[in-house]
Amino acid sequence: MRSGEGLSGLSLRLHDLYREYLIRGKYKTNYRPVLINNWEATYFDFTGEKLLDIAGEAARLGIEMLVLDDGWFGKRDTDSSGLGDWVVNEKKLGMSLKELADRVNGLGLKFGLWVEPEMISEDSDLYRAHPDWALRMPGRPGNIAREQFVLDFSREEVRSHIEAALCRILDGANIEYIKWDMNRSIANVYSAALPAERQGEVLHRYVLGLYEMLEHLTARYPDILFEGCSGGGGRFDAGMLYYTPQIWCSDDTDAIERLKIQYGTSFGYPVSAVGSHVSACPNHQTFRTTPFDTRATVAMAGSFGYELDVNRLEETEKEAVRAQVREYKEYYRLVHDGDYYRLTSPFGGSRTVAWEFVSKDRSEALVCGVVTALEANPSPIVVKLRAGRRKEIRGERDGVPRFRPDGRRHPASRAPEGILVLPLSRARSEGGERRCMML
Repeated sequence: MRSGEGLSGLSLRLHDLYREYLIRGKYKTNYRPVLINNWEATYFDFTGEKLLDIAGEAARLGIEMLVLDDGWFGKRDTDSSGLGDWVVNEKKLGMSLKELADRVNGLGLKFGLWVEPEMISEDSDLYRAHPDWALRMPGRPGNIAREQFVLDFSREEVRSHIEAALCRILDGANIEYIKWDMNRSIANVYSAALPAERQGEVLHRYVLGLYEMLEHLTARYPDILFEGCSGGGGRFDAGMLYYTPQIWCSDDTDAIERLKIQYGTSFGYPVSAVGSHVSACPNHQTFRTTPFDTRATVAMAGSFGYELDVNRLEETEKEAVRAQVREYKEYYRLVHDGDYYRLTSPFGGSRTVAWEFVSKDRSEALVCGVVTALEANPSPIVVKLRAGRRKEIRGERDGVPRFRPDGRRHPASRAPEGILVLPLSRARSEGGERRCMML
C-alpha cells in the first residue's frame, strides 16, 4: 500500500481497509457498549455478590456491560493454578454463572467473560491428565512464564477439548462479550504429536488451529463481541482482527503511558479496534496519579470502558462518569467511523499530545489534547488542525463552549486557517500532568 500524503495518508488507508474489508460480523458496524471490567477493582478476590454491587452502581452511572475477568473457574485464586479447567467455580461465586449473568442483566447491563483458552497451569486437572498437551522440549524442564505453559493448539484433540469446554460455558449463560487473553509468549516449541523432523511446522499449525477455533466460535455465537488480548497488545495484528473486531491495546492502563501506546498503534490500526479503559489511580502499573477526566479523554480514543471499583469513587467522580459516558455516546460515530489524525507526537518534546477525529464528509471534527508538561508562565499551545473545513474555530457548538479544562468551561481562542490555540487554565495538576481539553 502506498500514499502520497505521508504516514498520515497511509494510516487513513490502512484504517479504512481494516474497518471495511477485514473486520466482520455484527460489531463491524454495531455500537459497542461501554463496559466495566472488574480486574483492577477486585483481582482474584471477589464473590458473585461483590460483582453485583459493582454492576448495580455501574448501571446507575450509565455503564452498559459488566465483564468478569480472571478467577471465576477451576481452582483459580491466584495466577499459579487452574488454567485449562474451564468449569465455573460456583462455590467461589456463591451462585451459578447463569444466575450471575441473569442478575446482571436484570440490572440493565450486558454480561461478559474473560478466558485464556490457549494456556494451561501446571497445577490443573487438565495438566495432570494430559501433560503432553503442553508445548515443551522432551527430557527438559518446561519453560514456565506467568506460572503457565502454552497448550499445543497444533493438535486437533487439544483444540476440540478446549472448544467443547468453552461452548458449555457459553451455552449455559447469557454471555454477550468474550475477552480472549494470551498472557505469555510461546517458547519451547515442540509438539509431542509430531516427529522431530516436522517440528518446524508447529508454530504455523498452532496459528491455523487457533484461527479454526475462532472461526467455529464466531460462527456459532454471532451475537457475542469477541475482544482479543495478549497481556495487552502482544498479539495486535490483522489476523486476530478478522475474528475479534477490537483488541485490548495494553495491560498498561496509565493514561500518560497510553498516549504513547495508542499513538504508535494508530499508525497501523483504526481507533475502533483499540480497547482502552479508565483505570484506578494511583495507577496499578506506574503508581502515577492522573486527573480523572484526563484518563477518560485518553480512553475515549478507543472502545471505551472502565477498569476500577465504581463504589469507591467520590460523588464528583461518579458525576464525571455519567458525563463521560454521555459524551462518548455523543461522539461515538465520529470517533469510530471518522478519520483519525495525529496532531502532535508524545515522543517529540511537545508539551501537548493532541489528536483529531474528522467525519468522512468533513462537516465535523473533534480535537483532543493532553498537556503533559507544566511550565511557569506558559506560552500558548498552538495546534495545527489536519483536516476539516478551513474556517474560524470558535470552540463552540450551538453557542455552548466545548473546552472543559478540569470541569470548567473555557472557549477556545479564535484562530483562522485551521490553527487552534488551546486555552490554559490554572487547573489542578497531579503527577506532572494537566487536565486534557476537548473540542
